[in-house]
Amino acid sequence: MRGGPGALFATEYHQGSGQLSREERGHRGDRVELGGIGVWSVPLRYGAKGEVVEAAAELESLGYSALWIPDVGGDVFGAATTLLKATRSLVVATGVLNLWMHDPADTANGFARLSGAHPGRFVLGIGVSHATSVDRIQPGRYHQPLAAMAAYLDALDTAKPPVPTSARVLAALGPKMLTLARQRAAGAHTYLTTPQHTQQARTILGADRVLAPEQRVILETDPTTARDIGRRHLATYLRLPNYTNSLRHLGFTDDDLAGTGSNRLVDTLVAWGDEDTIARRVGEHYDAGANHVCIQALTSNRDTFPRKTWRRLAPALTTAR
Repeated sequence: MRGGPGALFATEYHQGSGQLSREERGHRGDRVELGGIGVWSVPLRYGAKGEVVEAAAELESLGYSALWIPDVGGDVFGAATTLLKATRSLVVATGVLNLWMHDPADTANGFARLSGAHPGRFVLGIGVSHATSVDRIQPGRYHQPLAAMAAYLDALDTAKPPVPTSARVLAALGPKMLTLARQRAAGAHTYLTTPQHTQQARTILGADRVLAPEQRVILETDPTTARDIGRRHLATYLRLPNYTNSLRHLGFTDDDLAGTGSNRLVDTLVAWGDEDTIARRVGEHYDAGANHVCIQALTSNRDTFPRKTWRRLAPALTTAR
């Protein structure tokens, strides 16, 4: 596999002014090195604490450089703290914090606690989630997500202490949110996308921003078994307009998106096969412009830690960085 160069977060001064630009206002943040290959995992966020601690330590020993955890309820900063304490130098990132569920002042305080206790090891990923999820709790709250993100970033900039641009990334699919990620964050964390999207996102972000796509992987060579696992996982996402609209822009048809998805859709979104095949698929994101990729390992049981998959893939994914 062609190894990624790694993603470096650093706040830079506005050229020639001696001052921070508006996009970098707040304060200079610690440099955060994501490295080339990470792990995105639901069990690391919501699994039994004892196994979370064991798995995180093992992932670090296997050579993975970052852990990404979702936020669909509960104490996301507490979960990140558990992972940071279980490891020595590995980076932990939220993938992503749901801005509708967290007051920006609380988010800034949570970031300050983690970055103070573990300098250079925490990245704040922020997203706008989905109308169906947000409005289920408070009908009508999900409104103008791009403006909501900009306002949230304004609040993080003026919080005391602020959250530096250098330590935050935005969940972004479309060109407007990607542009905001270029202007107001260190870069973008993309989810349920393809190398084609990675190439498009890199063009919008420019050469100096972080681009960290998530890639689903299934260590299974039987097409029927792999596609069955993939379909069961994708079913939820195919009911969310944010994702289906993005996939249509990438050339998928209504037939591809119908039901549990076509073979073409599953095979494109999910890298399945042996270790070398998966490594090549991950490498396609690097070739398209990613400087960090986080794998989400899928198995027949979504609630278990896919530790065997992480172990078997580590040599192919980590040694070439």
